[in-house]
Amino acid sequence: MKRFWLFVLPTLFFFSSCRETVSGPDVPLVIFDTDIGSSADDLFALELLHCYHQQGRCKLLGVVVDREGACYAACADVMNTFFGHPDIPIGQVREGIKDPKVFIDYRDLPQWTDDQGRLLFKRSLAEDAPIPDGWQLYRRLLSDQADCSVSIVSVGFLTCLSQLLQSGPDEISPLSGAELVRRKVRCLYVMGGKFGYFVEQDYNFSSGHPFSQAFFALWPAEVPMMFSPSETGGAIEYAPETVLEDISWTDVHPIKQVYLRCDCNTGQRMWDPLPVIQAVEGGDGFTLSEWGEVTYTDSGLTQFFPSASGKSRYQIPGSADWNAQMLERIRQFTRQH
Repeated sequence: MKRFWLFVLPTLFFFSSCRETVSGPDVPLVIFDTDIGSSADDLFALELLHCYHQQGRCKLLGVVVDREGACYAACADVMNTFFGHPDIPIGQVREGIKDPKVFIDYRDLPQWTDDQGRLLFKRSLAEDAPIPDGWQLYRRLLSDQADCSVSIVSVGFLTCLSQLLQSGPDEISPLSGAELVRRKVRCLYVMGGKFGYFVEQDYNFSSGHPFSQAFFALWPAEVPMMFSPSETGGAIEYAPETVLEDISWTDVHPIKQVYLRCDCNTGQRMWDPLPVIQAVEGGDGFTLSEWGEVTYTDSGLTQFFPSASGKSRYQIPGSADWNAQMLERIRQFTRQH
């Protein structure tokens, strides 16, 4: 078993200029990190990325599944295959969070059948196909890219990112995980955090508290982080009846089947698509905080401190009109066929 080791590297040897260029490049290179299989907003976020990828507006390098269990990686495989990109690699967390809460249980999506007992959705990976650990896939994908070129979109737990940061040199790269991030990542777009609206823990971060502590301790200070707090996406509701209306053009659609077979009227909101939209389209459509620094406390709270030299910002909740416009933006992708 690979052992992870904690360290803090000096920052004298590499100074990133990513903060000043966080709106480029023309075609962002994206790694998507998701706790798919528990809430439907992960599905919409991955749908958006596949549509962007198809349109040439981004290149989806890989999908990291940060929820333990082969069934969750299989859900990502269904999505990759359905949207016509079966070769996009998938990584799977191991030694992650044990039995986190499941809000909308569609983990059996890959086994769902029609009235004749035929599988509804194709898969590209065989049942016994080896799937690398998420942190290993990160190392491989990052090592293959140019410096300061990769955008990471994290909409789940910080398990695989924490394991990446704690990884040491190996046959994939002579660089440590923290140094790979420092060199290769231009920005992290993360769904999580609460900044000044509610003094309470963020679900994604607090569910794996030790992983989150390691992540915030080891993330290179030079690499920008853009936070999408839960209260921003929490004001955008994509009602189940509207979802079904928008996908009325077919029955064989993974998101539609989730909404037909599961109770999705659970307070589900459009949290996860927001960091995807910012990562691909830029921040012009958002109201962002000033630059600053984010810390994560021992009690699981996120704190933002304004700083001219800071490399973090967060999305500020929008007006009712902005929420409606953002929902329409998401719906346009779902209505495509």
